[in-house]
Amino acid sequence: MRALFFLLLIASTPALAQQPQGSARDPIPTPSSILGFDPGADRHLPSWKQVTDYFAALDKASPRVSVRTLGKTTLGRPFIVAFISDSATLANLEHYRQIQRKLADPRLQAAGERDRLLDEGKNVILITSSIHSTEVGGCTTPIVLADQLARAETPEARSILANTIIMLVPSQNPDGVDIVGDWYRSTLGTKAEGTSPPELYHHYTGHDNNRDWYAFTQVETQYTVDSLYTPWDPQIVNDVHQQGGNAGRIFIPPYMDPVEPNIDPILTAGTNALGMAMSWRMIADGFTGVATNASYDEWSPARQYSLYHRGVRILTETASGRLATPVDLEFEQLGPGRGYDARDATWNYPALWTGGTWRYGDIVRYQVHASWAMLSQVARDRRAWLESYANLGSRALADQAKSPAWGRDPWPAAFVLPKTQPDEAALRRLLATLQRGQVEIRESTTPVTADGATYPAGSYVVLTTQPYGGFAKALLERQRYPDLREYPNGPPKRPYDVTAHTLPLLFGVDVAEVRGAPPSTGAPIARVAELSYAATGLTGSRRRIGLYRSYNASMDEGWTRYVFDTYHVPYTSVVDRDIRAGKLKDRFDVIVIPDQSPNAIARGLAGNYPDSLRGGLGQEGARALGDFVQQGGTLVTFNDASEYAIDVLKLPVRNVLGGARSTEFYAPGSLLGVDVRRDLPIARGFTARVPAIWFEESPAFEVTDSAQATVVASYPATGNPLLSGWLLGGAKLNGKAALVDVKRGAGHVVLFGFRPQYRGQSVATYPLVWGALRGN
Repeated sequence: MRALFFLLLIASTPALAQQPQGSARDPIPTPSSILGFDPGADRHLPSWKQVTDYFAALDKASPRVSVRTLGKTTLGRPFIVAFISDSATLANLEHYRQIQRKLADPRLQAAGERDRLLDEGKNVILITSSIHSTEVGGCTTPIVLADQLARAETPEARSILANTIIMLVPSQNPDGVDIVGDWYRSTLGTKAEGTSPPELYHHYTGHDNNRDWYAFTQVETQYTVDSLYTPWDPQIVNDVHQQGGNAGRIFIPPYMDPVEPNIDPILTAGTNALGMAMSWRMIADGFTGVATNASYDEWSPARQYSLYHRGVRILTETASGRLATPVDLEFEQLGPGRGYDARDATWNYPALWTGGTWRYGDIVRYQVHASWAMLSQVARDRRAWLESYANLGSRALADQAKSPAWGRDPWPAAFVLPKTQPDEAALRRLLATLQRGQVEIRESTTPVTADGATYPAGSYVVLTTQPYGGFAKALLERQRYPDLREYPNGPPKRPYDVTAHTLPLLFGVDVAEVRGAPPSTGAPIARVAELSYAATGLTGSRRRIGLYRSYNASMDEGWTRYVFDTYHVPYTSVVDRDIRAGKLKDRFDVIVIPDQSPNAIARGLAGNYPDSLRGGLGQEGARALGDFVQQGGTLVTFNDASEYAIDVLKLPVRNVLGGARSTEFYAPGSLLGVDVRRDLPIARGFTARVPAIWFEESPAFEVTDSAQATVVASYPATGNPLLSGWLLGGAKLNGKAALVDVKRGAGHVVLFGFRPQYRGQSVATYPLVWGALRGN
């Protein structure tokens, strides 16, 4: 049966069923000969070693496949990529890389060279998958796709191999392949089968690992950017994901609005055209449940990195099961996704999936077919894609300050960053982050006037007229997210993710816009080395810090560990039973509870999980935390966890936004201005000249007993506190508190009404965390 299943999987892409004629190498191994089961078989997930063993065997057997290890993951596993093309191309990869670089940057071309480059060049396609490890098709689809490319001999397959260079990343999170796979295998046959593991499936970031594409905090992101994007700048990126299981079977672009304004319309149009071609091919080949122009938008560079770096981004999101366990869905159980209803045929969802059993193999089948449809279309129109790619390079070097290539408003000519900053480490991190994204940074040769001030010669300058000026502008300017509503004067239309990504505000670095003529500058500076990071009074200290880790895994907890590890802040992870056991003051001076809903903290895991993992903090944990504070401990809570502390410890603080409707107040991930009491101990290390906090569906506080509670940071008494992003009803924040220090017994509770360590990016507010951890 397993052999029959795999043959059916191959047959679902009919052009691939033929075998190659003889080979001088070893016979091409079947996936099942390495894995021990057919890829996509029910209840069988491969380990990362099985995945890498398969690709090593394929590399040895096929002249069309060359596998490289880019480095070690966070937990020490190999991070690999497979280059796939015809053997002649693979033997001359550096030649084609040089063509790619010249097409991307016309400054590198010799006079009259463009046509030759277009004649010789190949379309470079990056296929990434399995960044979210519970989306288990992602680590199996690359195996099936690589097998089909290695052994296929049809005209269509030969066209793909002859016209493209494919960089296939079997998983962008190899650690998670084993975290999820080990948990799944250990729970087979139990009530917990098909559940998510009781820990983050990326050591630090969990599901947020695909939100790291402009801050570049994680090594896995860095490998992909440094070794694949930067050397190659692919024309096409195919990012393979999965989504919820109760709507359509697969999403393919076009995306929904809004479109981030610094993305070149050529790439938006290319994404739309390619996505619709893929959808057409899939429906023509008998696939149903294909949705377009739904669910996902084109706003944040945290997810859309390739759209600022010459690459059309094809995100596919296939319906999930219970990991590798089948699910049964009646048609009546299906429901709406954003922009369509899976029970109604519409222009963007024309072929209904009528329900039935949805299997792991179906996920793989849909993902493979969508990827093949993409590869075939790009190969067929090789030169058109290359011409479009070359045009992007020329447009980027046009003077956007005088005559924008798109949009109506002229761009600033440059951004200037003074060398004297309140936090040198933050400045260096900002410069290094921009350079990792291929942004050129120069030094001014004369004084620069910007935003009404004059900066000395030698200041850092980022010109917007450069190959990746749009990416630089997106990160350095403040965002104005459009006011999108479900209907006129109705509730806000929820963005897919957050609405702000202004690095100077997040990092606490001063920046100014230069309008008019660009400043005089020298050549691009060399790569900037980041300084080593340290938290004043904490790095290397003996401060006893407990960091709460819920079995209902919180990404904010992972990001907190990342920040603590980066700054060498000592801590001990504590789980529910540790806190419920009490006597916390004997072990800790400070306990930190990262952002998590009060209900998740109190109740923890439930349902089908083992009893040892269930229950949350419960009443015992609440009492233990109360005793800890009364005895002189400091409890520090982030964002929603602050509401938990207010409730269980009966603090003299209330959340003024509790119960507010989205039509009254809405802030889905924005940067807001605050006033900080820098004279107070918690804030004495705060340096940012423009205080900005990350506000994402956060509380705002009103103190009901000022004898017990001190406001450390508050929103301005009047005006709109929005600095970047989207905010409705900002007046509700006027005069309200964002950070409060509550005295209780011999101890303190420090309530952050925001995420001060947001995704490892909000560097400006780290000193407030250090102040809270140090205590008075």
